[in-house]
Amino acid sequence: QVQLVESGGGLVQAGGSLRLSCAASARTFSSYAMGWFRQAPGKEREFVAAISPSGGNTAYADSVKGRFTISRDNAKNTAYLQMTSLKPEDTAVYYCAGDPASYYYVPTALNQYGSWGQGTQVTVSS
Repeated sequence: QVQLVESGGGLVQAGGSLRLSCAASARTFSSYAMGWFRQAPGKEREFVAAISPSGGNTAYADSVKGRFTISRDNAKNTAYLQMTSLKPEDTAVYYCAGDPASYYYVPTALNQYGSWGQGTQVTVSS
């Protein structure tokens, strides 16, 4: 398993932007698919976005498509989630997750990820 540490959360007004980062400890980071999930109070953890080990394939939840962008820098062992046009309903704890995967595969289910970060709070005020 790989250790993951998120950063970049905070408080932002509706319509604003934030970039989350996820730093990974694994030297084999380039073989890991990476995902972002979120959990709002009283709700289940849900998929947000994911990216293949190659970085060539991505997937997004319908609720964030066109507003969020997932990316990765394999040289820096880091994945990112750029969030724009934020809405109050985006308020949640955001978690990054990773798991070894084939080069172009993009897992989107929680149970497909074996490594998780501690989460970072994102709060969007109206």
